[in-house]
Amino acid sequence: MSLFWVAVPLIVFMIFVAPLWLILHYRSQRKTSSGLSQEDYQRLEQLSERAESMQKRVDTLERILDAESPNWRRNYE
Repeated sequence: MSLFWVAVPLIVFMIFVAPLWLILHYRSQRKTSSGLSQEDYQRLEQLSERAESMQKRVDTLERILDAESPNWRRNYE
């Protein structure tokens, strides 16, 4: 009788839970290994352009500060 209480849940697990678990696991592995989607790539390009624009602004601000107050860097370093 105790073998029945062990075997039935094990059989149910092997028939229903394990295959579903494996399918979902390998599906998620395939999605993560496929790389960037087109939408992700476009977003990355957009962020890269924004970063370059912000870097240009920072460079311009630093040049203005260098011209107006040459010792400003000493206060912030």
